[in-house]
Amino acid sequence: MTEFEADLIIREIKPIEYSFLNEMLYQAIFVADETVVLPREIIEQPDLKQYIQDFGKEGDFCLVSEHYGQLVGAIWIRLIKGYGFIDNETPELSMAVLKGHRGKGIGKQLLTTMIDRLKDGRLKRVSLSVDKKNFAHELYIKYGFVDYLVSEKSIIMTRKLIET
Repeated sequence: MTEFEADLIIREIKPIEYSFLNEMLYQAIFVADETVVLPREIIEQPDLKQYIQDFGKEGDFCLVSEHYGQLVGAIWIRLIKGYGFIDNETPELSMAVLKGHRGKGIGKQLLTTMIDRLKDGRLKRVSLSVDKKNFAHELYIKYGFVDYLVSEKSIIMTRKLIET
């Protein structure tokens, strides 16, 4: 474990911090061409906004990573009909880490902690959608996610939380 990782705190988000999810949603949007900068207003599109709008409803759950008092990443689930929709009982997982803090193990810690928290027996599985070109696809495989539905550009993945 690096010194950075040792100083990282993973905890539940506080309601006063829900606005941080605006930045996390923006950061979660994958664009293969790094020279393309999407306008921040993109998160206002209904298909994206549903991931964070009115966060805090029943079934919503979010963990954040904090480094010396600064929020640097988040992972959250919610029951929506988003890009990774499977069924009405499977929440969709979203995750992002601020640029400048990526590649330091934050995503791994967030994912590990979230999976551990979700293994309480209430949910059978969790889903997500990932672009085929996104390096995170390999990360998700390492953490037990499997390809569920593959399309031209993206992959819906699922991970069992309880054995049936």
